[in-house]
Formats: sequence, structure tokens, C-alpha cells
Amino acid sequence: MMKKIEAIIRPENLEQLKEALLKANIPGMTINQIYGCGNQYGYTEHVRANEIIVNTLPKVEVKLIIPDERLDEMIKLIISVTQSGEFGDGKIFVYDVVDCIRIRTAEHGDKAL
Repeated sequence: MMKKIEAIIRPENLEQLKEALLKANIPGMTINQIYGCGNQYGYTEHVRANEIIVNTLPKVEVKLIIPDERLDEMIKLIISVTQSGEFGDGKIFVYDVVDCIRIRTAEHGDKAL
């Protein structure tokens, strides 16, 4: 079995996380620029005497598929690189992955990663 990790992080942490994942021999990742809000619900700005509530903030979503045995290692790595202790550090979601197939070779499972 494999796991899918979706980490939603601050954009300024992306390069450092990519470097750490490459050093940890992660075979690949998918990165998306996203907007969202969590417990902080954004912030208030004043523009031309008008109050504007900005309730979605720019974030980056990093997706990885890894073997089960590397799950704890990867979660610790993501936290160690991205944690500041402030609101907005992000979230990590973990899902079970039933299979992975490499289209080029039709390999399945861990071999396809």
C-alpha cells in the first residue's frame, strides 16, 4: 500500500521543502498554487478609506505519493521545514493509495513511483 500526502504550506517555504524532499530521495511531487483560509480567516485591509476583508490567502499545495514505511519520516520532514508556530503554517492530509501505474511501462505499485 502507498500513501498520498497533501501538504498545504506558505509559499515562502516551497523552495526549502522541495530541496529537503529531493535530498530525501522522493521520486516526484506535484505542486499547485492555491488560495484558501483556515482558522485565521485572512486579514483586513484598508483601501481608499474602505475596509476590505481578504479571507483567502495564497498557499502552495504539495502532493507526494510514498511507500507506507516512509510516511512518518515525510510528515516529520514537512513539519520541520515549514513550521513557524504562527497561524497559517498549513495542514497535512494523508490518504491511502490503492495503486499507482506508470503509463510508459505499465508498472504498478512502488515500482511505478
